[in-house]
Amino acid sequence: MFRSRLPAEVRRGVRDVAPLLVGIAPFGLVAGAAAVDAGLTPLQAVGLSVVVFAGASQLAAIDLFGSNAELLVILLTGVVINLRMLMYSASIAPHFRSLRSVWKSICAYVLTDQAYALSIARYTDAEAELDPAERRRYYLAVGGSLWIVWQCCTILGIAVGARVPDSWGLSFAVPLVFLSLLIPAVTSKPKAVAALVGGSVAVAGDVFAVPLDLGLILGGLAGVVAGVLAAEWLSTPSGDSDVGGGH
Repeated sequence: MFRSRLPAEVRRGVRDVAPLLVGIAPFGLVAGAAAVDAGLTPLQAVGLSVVVFAGASQLAAIDLFGSNAELLVILLTGVVINLRMLMYSASIAPHFRSLRSVWKSICAYVLTDQAYALSIARYTDAEAELDPAERRRYYLAVGGSLWIVWQCCTILGIAVGARVPDSWGLSFAVPLVFLSLLIPAVTSKPKAVAALVGGSVAVAGDVFAVPLDLGLILGGLAGVVAGVLAAEWLSTPSGDSDVGGGH
């Protein structure tokens, strides 16, 4: 009978992340094709994917590159979109405290939504009782699998995108992907308010030609503020009353 030489937590990590890999494959293809469509050379597109390795912010950067936005705006947009990684890092850091610095650096590089969610669930499983080495193996199996599939799909998208005639255009791909990410995430009224306000401000910024393409940043900030205010208002007795009266 065949027995794998891979450590048990590596096998577990690959098995747990496998269903998610199917979902990120088309996302990576679009990111690669959109990068070529935005005017990046294949080498630049691959470099961007390897350095950034973050789906949403990578696509946002590509979109801004395509619209000739200022570099500062591109960087700020990436920072704003990835602010959630600070919370992920603070939450998962205690599990990596005993690792050497090089392992901590590698773990930080492959931190994604999926790697964080699966790893925290594994670490907090009362029956798991993992030692530091097993936690590292599980996390890197998940994060490494995501990285490999993402890069391969991005390169494939770059190769395919480079062969698509310019007349076809791929500019619709990026906003289409963002919509596919946004719609399932709108699961409550505060989130709906945040999406509506943030999107409206960002569109208004484009319509009124806000300098340096800062409309996108303003839209993100306005959406966060509106979502927080809506959540607070709906949690008050008057808000609950009004919400109930609306049905």
